[in-house]
Amino acid sequence: MKTEQFLSHHGVASNPFAEEDAQTDLVFQTHCADVYHPAWDKVYGDPANPATSLVFGEKGAGKTAMRLQIVTKLAEHNRDHKAGRVWVVEYDDFNPMLDRFADRLSARKQRDPSRVLADWKLWDHMDAILSLAVTDLVDHLLDAKKSPKEDANRLKPSATESTPAKALDHAQKRDLLLLAACYDNSTAEPLTSRWGRLRRRLGFYSPKSYMQLAIGVAVTLLVAWVGYQWGSRAWLERPWVYLVVLAGWAPWLLKYTTRVGRAWRISRELRVINRDVRALGSLLRAFTKQDLLNQPLPEKSRTDDRYEQLDKLRGVLATLGVTGVVVLVDRVDEPHQVNGRVELMRDFIWSMLDNKFLKQSGLGIKLLLPAELMDHLNREGRDFHQRARLDKQNVVPSLDWTGQALLDLADARLAACAEGGKRPRLRDLVDPAVSDQRLVDAIRSLRTPRHAFKFLYRLISTHCNAHSESEPVWRVAPDAFEAMLAVYAREQAAVDRGLSAS
Repeated sequence: MKTEQFLSHHGVASNPFAEEDAQTDLVFQTHCADVYHPAWDKVYGDPANPATSLVFGEKGAGKTAMRLQIVTKLAEHNRDHKAGRVWVVEYDDFNPMLDRFADRLSARKQRDPSRVLADWKLWDHMDAILSLAVTDLVDHLLDAKKSPKEDANRLKPSATESTPAKALDHAQKRDLLLLAACYDNSTAEPLTSRWGRLRRRLGFYSPKSYMQLAIGVAVTLLVAWVGYQWGSRAWLERPWVYLVVLAGWAPWLLKYTTRVGRAWRISRELRVINRDVRALGSLLRAFTKQDLLNQPLPEKSRTDDRYEQLDKLRGVLATLGVTGVVVLVDRVDEPHQVNGRVELMRDFIWSMLDNKFLKQSGLGIKLLLPAELMDHLNREGRDFHQRARLDKQNVVPSLDWTGQALLDLADARLAACAEGGKRPRLRDLVDPAVSDQRLVDAIRSLRTPRHAFKFLYRLISTHCNAHSESEPVWRVAPDAFEAMLAVYAREQAAVDRGLSAS
């Protein structure tokens, strides 16, 4: 008997349990994204006042699904609120940043992931978050975002403005251009041309920044004109001519060297972003000395400058109608430098557990972390907990699912794939000899949505393979149900033992 035949008999057009990953699960994304975990309200919070949350859940518990739901809900919030919108930063693809970070270290350290991650600091996380946020913001200001999927942060001008950038004052335009010079990490076009387009879009021009260059050119032309009027080449043999030309170019040479020096220090300290010193130096030369005076550029190995950069970014966003920023941290077990090892996950993420970082006004950090990290968290000492202040961070210690909640999820997926207005339930697919309570208990023993869906997929497939098309059986027998549950439980126990051993 074909699986399609069995499901069609119950009014289901396609197998609702085939996908295991929320990112590629069309059933979840199109029909079941509004089915939430019981801890949803605590994690999502209030978009008008974003807050930090820490969620610990085992593999398949729905952390990625929750992240996608948060993005969807915030996109709805932004569409409904012209002011008071939220900027979404999805901090979940760590491989490119970790690769660039490792390239800065010695060859000996690069061969050992534990030594690589031991060097990763809080300011590296902050640089990565700033890079993602600033790159996305520049994309939107330059109208580079075209896909509806990427519409959560879509900027819209007010009724009196032709573009959102018109709302910024001179200081904020300078701040945004400095942020873009340091953190814009787009690969669509060269940094200098993209930065130039942003400057034209903002209407930021500083003629005084070219004064030193103009002096050098003017002095050179004046000396050349005097020599031409002299009518003799003998003047070229006089040292004072070259001293005058050198004096004319001295201000520009001083500016060039100081800007290149700052560019080199920034490039050295931005370990998660590749910055070309010459390109960055040319961008810094577009600002006057007054524009750069006391500006917090990431030139040192410390968090102070990054906190000020975050404040400047939030100030720019607030003028554009965005009053909050939400950073979604997910998939910390997937980077190849981590490779699922709990100790490496801890080394990578622990620096973020700092109350000063997590409790910034208008900034909500949603950390969706593997359950194994909770054991390490409980073993930390007093100094760590005093710094992290987890009592203030909306901690969800376990992303547990009840049997009834998992059963509701399964029923929702069946209904999403139903045809002809039918509302099939899992109860309809299993023989009545399996009691309602036994069905709930069995589903609860699977613990997570991923395990529940994998079990149901195998249960339906095994049942269909055991019967022919000529003699179909439309409900799963009790003995087949119990046998498959026992087999699946043994397999998962073996997998869990293997993961623990590794």
